[in-house]
Amino acid sequence: MKKPRADDPVHADTGDWDGGWLRTARHVPSPNVGTRPEGACVDLIVLHSISLPPGIYGGPEVEQLFTNRLDWAAHPYFEQIRGLEVSAHFFVRRDGEIVQFADVDARAWHAGASRWRGRENCNDDSIGIELEGLEGDSFAAPQYDALVHLCQALQQRCPIRHIAGHEHVAPGRKQDPGAGFDWPRLAHALGDARWCFPECVLTTPPRDD
Repeated sequence: MKKPRADDPVHADTGDWDGGWLRTARHVPSPNVGTRPEGACVDLIVLHSISLPPGIYGGPEVEQLFTNRLDWAAHPYFEQIRGLEVSAHFFVRRDGEIVQFADVDARAWHAGASRWRGRENCNDDSIGIELEGLEGDSFAAPQYDALVHLCQALQQRCPIRHIAGHEHVAPGRKQDPGAGFDWPRLAHALGDARWCFPECVLTTPPRDD
């Protein structure tokens, strides 16, 4: 596959972007990134959910984890993840704030062992988006609004077509974002046939707030 060029229209800077950084996001660069393989076609968004400690929202711990600054002794749960080095490209807080940790042209460390649309190692050619939440619980309306904006902005910057959950690209190993995430709501809000979702998530209508 041909490696995208900097002057390729789907990779060229737009009004929403400063290089690979979304202008409307708060930038908190993570050291936990790498280089994508030669010729990688970034056409997948992987959705996750995270909260630290689990079920506690609004604190700095997720940002601290993704920047290797988490105090492992601050909470008993943190001992279970001591030494973990991970990142995502974006984190969407409950109030809709978007935090960006990695340039979209970089390889973030979010999916782990994974497979989707016939390809292994989804970190190589995907964008990782973490939603502040707990798998199985519901997500906040501002998060859906921010996620729609983010997905649309990413489609300007990259040849994005596919959206899947961590639970879909790593079945049996991961369960996020979980049953509380309203996939039909996201699909309805995006409203564009170019988006490809896992067939199993679009069997029910979107829920009311």
